[in-house]
Amino acid sequence: MKTISLAGTLFYRALTPRWAHDPLSGEGAAITGGRFNPVGYAALYLASDPQTAIAEAQQSQLIVPPKTLCAYHVSAANITDFSQGFTGSPQLTEWNLWDCNWRKIWHIERARPPSWELADALISQGTGGLLFPSLRNPGGTNLVLFLGNLAAPDLVLVHDPGGDLPVDQSSWR
Repeated sequence: MKTISLAGTLFYRALTPRWAHDPLSGEGAAITGGRFNPVGYAALYLASDPQTAIAEAQQSQLIVPPKTLCAYHVSAANITDFSQGFTGSPQLTEWNLWDCNWRKIWHIERARPPSWELADALISQGTGGLLFPSLRNPGGTNLVLFLGNLAAPDLVLVHDPGGDLPVDQSSWR
């Protein structure tokens, strides 16, 4: 397991238009949980390129639902780099099961997914985020930022030079 720092690295996210007014919150992931964040923990999921962001937003739907594609500048220390896979200790079974069907395990089987156990370990170690392979776009890479672990000088900025993102939800009623 390798730890890296990101310095002004560009990432992307396909936002649901209704929530585009708050592109840094991670609260949607806190409400439903995500591959690497248990319910109740805010996390921000980003992709290394626009194609991966769109593929991740599409998930298993046949057609991509409406999205607002945003770019993010990320500078963060203490990022675990699992983008090329994990070849560490076989005792860490959570690493071997990171690509589990977490939605099925959580929503149908009503059990905690193994990827949440991995997230718990990383979060408790103070890890700022995790780079991991995209399951939706082979060759793509995702980044989950554990928002509660980011601190100065870590920085996540949405690239919106023209102020085009909405400032609140009022336009989506």
